Amino acid sequence: MAAHAAEPSSLEGANYDPIEHLNLLFPHPSAVSSISQVSRAAQNHKDGLSRDISSLELAQAYGPDSSLERMRSAQQELAQLFRKIECVRLKATDTERNITSMTADIKRLDGTKRNLTRSMTALKRLQMLTTAYEQLRGLAKTRQYRECAGLLQAVIQLMKHFNSYRSIEQIAALSRGVSDLQRELLEQICEDFEMAFARGEVAARRGVLIESCLVMDALGDMARSRLVAWYVNTELREYRQVFRGNDEAGSLDNIGRRYSWFRRTMKTHEEEHAAIFPPHWRVNEALATAFCDGTREDFRGILEKSMRRADGGKVDVDLLLRCLQETLDFEQALERRFASGPRASIDTLSSVEDKAHSFNGSVSVAFEPYLSLWVESQDKQLAAMIPGYRSQPLTPPDEEFSPQAVIPSAIELFHFYKVTLSQCAKLSTSERLLDLSRTFAKYLDEYAQQVLLYFLQTTPQRTPSLRDIILVLNTADFWHVNTTQLEENIRKRIDSELMPRVDLSSQSDAFLGVASAAVISLVRDVAAGCEPAWREMRNTNWSTMDSVGDQSSYVGELLKHVNSGAEEVLGMVHKSQYARAFCDNLVEHVATAYVNSVVQCRPVSEVGAEQMLLDKYVLTKAFENLLSYHNPTSEAHTPPASFTKRVAHIMGRIDPLLKTLQVRPSPPEGLVQAYLIHIADRSETNFRKILELKGVRKHEQPHLLELFTVHRDSTPGDKLTASSTLLTPLMSAPGLGSSGLGTVSAAAALAGPGGLQTRFEAGSLGEKLINAAREMGTSASEKAGATGSDKATINENLRSFGNFFKRDIGGLGARFGKRDSSLGASGDERR
Repeated sequence: MAAHAAEPSSLEGANYDPIEHLNLLFPHPSAVSSISQVSRAAQNHKDGLSRDISSLELAQAYGPDSSLERMRSAQQELAQLFRKIECVRLKATDTERNITSMTADIKRLDGTKRNLTRSMTALKRLQMLTTAYEQLRGLAKTRQYRECAGLLQAVIQLMKHFNSYRSIEQIAALSRGVSDLQRELLEQICEDFEMAFARGEVAARRGVLIESCLVMDALGDMARSRLVAWYVNTELREYRQVFRGNDEAGSLDNIGRRYSWFRRTMKTHEEEHAAIFPPHWRVNEALATAFCDGTREDFRGILEKSMRRADGGKVDVDLLLRCLQETLDFEQALERRFASGPRASIDTLSSVEDKAHSFNGSVSVAFEPYLSLWVESQDKQLAAMIPGYRSQPLTPPDEEFSPQAVIPSAIELFHFYKVTLSQCAKLSTSERLLDLSRTFAKYLDEYAQQVLLYFLQTTPQRTPSLRDIILVLNTADFWHVNTTQLEENIRKRIDSELMPRVDLSSQSDAFLGVASAAVISLVRDVAAGCEPAWREMRNTNWSTMDSVGDQSSYVGELLKHVNSGAEEVLGMVHKSQYARAFCDNLVEHVATAYVNSVVQCRPVSEVGAEQMLLDKYVLTKAFENLLSYHNPTSEAHTPPASFTKRVAHIMGRIDPLLKTLQVRPSPPEGLVQAYLIHIADRSETNFRKILELKGVRKHEQPHLLELFTVHRDSTPGDKLTASSTLLTPLMSAPGLGSSGLGTVSAAAALAGPGGLQTRFEAGSLGEKLINAAREMGTSASEKAGATGSDKATINENLRSFGNFFKRDIGGLGARFGKRDSSLGASGDERR
């Protein structure tokens, strides 16, 4: 019961918990018997709450302060507010009506005042126009042009205000009178000029003529253009009569007389007539333009007649060039004279727009269709120059050799190209300039093939020295860089639609190919001194060697020759990319020669193969320092990481062969497994070669071949290649015997694993290029009999060779043949 007494307080609490309340009501299982009593008490409490809620609802709905009562009161207040707003609107409307009626008279007064002002202004202007018109008529009759000019401008300006009143008869009559007066003034002034020039009274009547030009300015552009055109035609009448009516005077031989006549005429104009015309008319420029237009048409007719001569002869090229040069000089003189600021257009009579006007090409454009003769003359001149370059010494007798020097003929040819391009660009920037670029390309190919490659040839009469090869290398690099710049310069000058057709990239590649061939020649000269070391290696008995010691004796001799040769060559090679290419190719050549010597040293025992592997390691470490001979310094040399990686990669291609030869043929499974791991191909022929190199007896080979077949077939196909690129070139005959095992070729011996040769080998192509060049030019008679297809083939090989060296070979770090920013490209700097 105590718990029941506490129930109302618990039910009204803010944190009422029914579970806690039930636990208070039924603290023990025995208290369940009172559940009915608790239920009745809860129901009674619920009923009491319901009654309280009902009474509160009734009080809220119908009490004096109920919601309905408040809503009704709000509606009444809102209706009262609307009535007040409507009242204010009505009062505002009445006020506006009253104000409008009050200001209506003021508005009518303002309109009347405005119309009266306009009428008075119009009448005043009409009076001024009438007065000025009458005065202008009187001044025009007495030729008082200075006063006429001012009045005429005023009349024209006043007349514009009455354009909208021309429907009025009096205004229309006045407008017609003003127009008639303008025409009369124009005709009168033109007549004054004609009479003054015809009677030679220009000096006497200069004042009147000067004032009349002021009237012409007031009359507008049409009147001014008419007077200028009359003056120009008057001044050029004598020129047209003399040079168009006389074949001798108008011929190309007398072109200088035309320009001399114009200079005298221009001088007369400046001294006697220039002061008559206002400076902004630019009468002198109009006179020069008319002269150039007429002369251009005359030249076109003369040149057409010359090309259609009955005797079939053509225009003398020297005469054409002389006339063209005189014309260019004349145009340049005009351009300098009239280039002091913007010039008014004289293309149309009514144009008042200022725009640039150039005299360049104003006359010389007539020569453009015939510039092919000039291009042909340049072609003939170049054709005569190329053979002479072959007979010139590479170094002039009075000059000392410099590692940075180029062949003097290259400087001469460069200067010739520069001057010729400048001349042609002044004459034409269209098809003729494109033709000249093709001529340039033709003789760049000729220079690379017949001059530079010629000096790399070894003949019974001449062997290129180290200095000769360095000069050829420098010259090829010089032209490789300047050929690209020549192409850019032509592209800047030629017409935009022809720009894509200018292409000297193949010529640039050809010079890069010559440079690469020169590098191969340097490598070949160094390699020639290594032959005693290779002979010593081949004379060593590698089959009876019983222990591995220090490096073999031939290694020291070989390194001595390689280092001394590299030091001499790299001391003369100027650019770092060519020094790097030389070292790369030298390592390639030594690695190839090493494989060749291993093949010729057969049979090779396991100990001998291990000794060869040690020797190879010594060579590899020594080759990493080859670049130290290029630009040596007092500081310790650290070889570039890319070069070290390249050397390791080249020399590492020999490892599979030597590691396979290190394995004993007994047990036979060991040799077969070593072959499949190191050589990793499926060729039974190549496996026979290993057996031959190891000196395995013939009767022991069938068992080893059978084991090879079993292990090969059980090995997954993706782990073995069809044929090793290292061993495949060893096969030089169909049968395998003591004579069937040949040496390794330069191109294929060191091709990377993973299939047949896919890498372009510089050494092989370099030898082919030089050999092909040698076959082309061993004697003068053979040179004369060489066919065009032979030259094209050699030149295409040069381009392919250059394209190959453009790629990043062996981590050169920079594109091979890239321009050295430290050196200028001009011929003077190269010398």
